[in-house]
Amino acid sequence: MISRDWYDILAIHLNCMSRNYKIRDQSKLYFVSYATVNWIDVLIRPVYKDIVIDSLKYCIENKGLEIYAWCIMTSHVHLIIGTKQDKIEYILRDHKRHTSKEITKAISDNPQESRHEWILWMLERAGKKNSNNETYQFWHRNGEPSG
Repeated sequence: MISRDWYDILAIHLNCMSRNYKIRDQSKLYFVSYATVNWIDVLIRPVYKDIVIDSLKYCIENKGLEIYAWCIMTSHVHLIIGTKQDKIEYILRDHKRHTSKEITKAISDNPQESRHEWILWMLERAGKKNSNNETYQFWHRNGEPSG
């Protein structure tokens, strides 16, 4: 497994700039990044970061996700991943859907979150720009300009 070509690992960064991740070979490793909308530093709080970690653990145990390197920053996540079961794009879709709902709920339910009104307002504002959302959008959509 470690003999995989580094060129292939980095190739996903170019391939995932469109709306959906383009995983052309499930047997290779891929570098993926995803950020919160407007780069909100939500993941600075351990309670929200733990939701991401727990979801990744679930994907490892139940979906065949293989994580070779990871870094959770305050507003985004970097992963070098592979799979031995489900397709990577399906794993990422489910992981992002689950974490977005759980973190948004945790923010909403946390009376000690000093910025919860502002964060929810920002997530709702972003959600209104995408007709696929029920209310909020937590993760930045791939392919959109970020800044």
